[in-house]
Amino acid sequence: MADFGNDFGAEAPADAPAADAISVNSTEDPAAARKAQEAADLARVKEAGWNNRIPFNYTTVEGGTPAPDETRDGVEWLSDAAIYAWDDDFGEIGPANPALERELYFDENLTRVGKLIQALKFEVTVEGKERVHPVREFDDAGLHPQMRENVRLCQYGQPTAIQSYCIPAVLTGHDVVACAQTGSGKTAAYLIPILSKLMGKARMLAAPRPNPTRYNPATDRVRAEPLVLVVCPTRELACQIFDEARRLCYRTMLRPCVIYGGAPTRNQREQLEMGCDILVATPGRLMDFMNNLSLLSLSRLKFTVIDEADELLSSGWEEAMEKIFGGGGMYTNEDADHTYLMFSATFPKSARRLARDYMEEDFVKIKVGRVGSTHENIKQHVIYVEESAKNQALFDLIFSDSPQRTLIFVNSKFKADSVDDFLYNKGLPTTSIHSDRTQREREDALRAFRTAKCPIMVATGVSARGLDVANIKHVINYDLPSSMHDGITEYIHRIGRTARIGNEGKATSFYNDRNEDIAEDLVKILIESKQEVPDFLQDKMPADGKVEWKDGTDDESDDGFGGAAGGDAGGEFGGGFGGGFDAGGDAGGDSGVQADDGGLQADDGGFQADAGFGADADNKVASW
Repeated sequence: MADFGNDFGAEAPADAPAADAISVNSTEDPAAARKAQEAADLARVKEAGWNNRIPFNYTTVEGGTPAPDETRDGVEWLSDAAIYAWDDDFGEIGPANPALERELYFDENLTRVGKLIQALKFEVTVEGKERVHPVREFDDAGLHPQMRENVRLCQYGQPTAIQSYCIPAVLTGHDVVACAQTGSGKTAAYLIPILSKLMGKARMLAAPRPNPTRYNPATDRVRAEPLVLVVCPTRELACQIFDEARRLCYRTMLRPCVIYGGAPTRNQREQLEMGCDILVATPGRLMDFMNNLSLLSLSRLKFTVIDEADELLSSGWEEAMEKIFGGGGMYTNEDADHTYLMFSATFPKSARRLARDYMEEDFVKIKVGRVGSTHENIKQHVIYVEESAKNQALFDLIFSDSPQRTLIFVNSKFKADSVDDFLYNKGLPTTSIHSDRTQREREDALRAFRTAKCPIMVATGVSARGLDVANIKHVINYDLPSSMHDGITEYIHRIGRTARIGNEGKATSFYNDRNEDIAEDLVKILIESKQEVPDFLQDKMPADGKVEWKDGTDDESDDGFGGAAGGDAGGEFGGGFGGGFDAGGDAGGDSGVQADDGGLQADDGGFQADAGFGADADNKVASW
């Protein structure tokens, strides 16, 4: 039976011939040989327990035409997904909606916290003028009662490391820059405190809008004036954040919307014209809508969040970010009550400059683990495969394990199509996604992958950035990313699609001489995460066995932004960012630096807290 987190696998029919019972005679004519090989492949697929493949010819589908019914669910566009229907006659909290609850919280395809969350250990570093006291339980975080209930419905247990620090930092009004590993719960880390702060205040802060239960589009349309703006680089990530906002806004009057390119503007305009409190957007569509001041105004913004900031700023959106952050008041609320949050896998100069120019001086920087690292829950394997042998190696690799949700990465759109075709012609239930697909096709492909109708997906790295799909058990790098295209950083993003928030998974990478440029960094990642280094990469091992990173992505000393928190254990944490704190607890200089092992005790699933928050007199490092 297939391992998709549900029962989507297809048992082999009792009368199906075994794969090895079908012979392929090479002496036959080519057409007959191909037909016999196809029959053998189909028999092997059925015998293994894979779903039946779903035919879908992308070349015959018009841009707005949906995929065949069997690959789709009932939602036309992800931006039209159901949200809680608020009635002005409700009090502060609306009544429960059992049907919507089932859709929001009890979908078997949602990612749940895994058992191995207890085994994860991270070093957490916090820099800022004020000490941030981490929360170990959501009930102790001072959240609004309805937010606590929504967190419970989401089945979140204890806060993850990034949530433990980010929630109190936002609740106490700080601007935040956060760097954390992929799959660590970053979206909830900012949405939970932001939405909690707004709950109960929405009537006072929100713009006038029609009663959704009696809305007449001919007469009741309003200008959208959101209180929260979340900007992210990809359409798929925008829809994921919107889904999380739908869950966390449940039973409140806070109304989330999402806008992104590729989908019809009409649908998204209609959603905005009903009013919007939480706006999730990709930058291109956001800039288009911002130019229409009768449709969208950011003058009421209280919170701006830039998610995957490094990706946004490296993709040519720096000017757009400047406009969103500033704009001379024409576009954005620049009052002191506007909180800015920036989440990034790395912290490049462009992100540091944006933070320095627009954030308050007392902003908090939270770093979980080494920037650009991974963790031990992902079992990494690197195998040597020549280019000409990759297709057969992929086919054999897929059959080396039971059917499971598998994500395959390639480096080009052409390769995505060709690998998809190869696997489909072998009888496997596969789909693909890349930027040349229409938005309709991209959403259809993702739905098919999420629901395991097509449990194998071939993707380019950019198209799957930030993708969060439950129970991805295996990530395969058919092509390793080159150093010209983010190299090891892209590798980390890719393999981070599996083993999310305490689950486990594996990542297999095909390596050959073309990947020499990434070899040394790949070996460092394997060593750092305690994985086996294959024989053909042994010559790339550090001479002294120690892993040192010199990528400069988190070095702030060259930008006037601050110095690295380090130096001698007996001295102070220096640099332009500020000083440090004394081991006895007295503040020294302008900035406090906290460090935390972020460990999770196996016996109770909570963070290690043997002696509470304290400081080591020798190392001047706080621990808890």
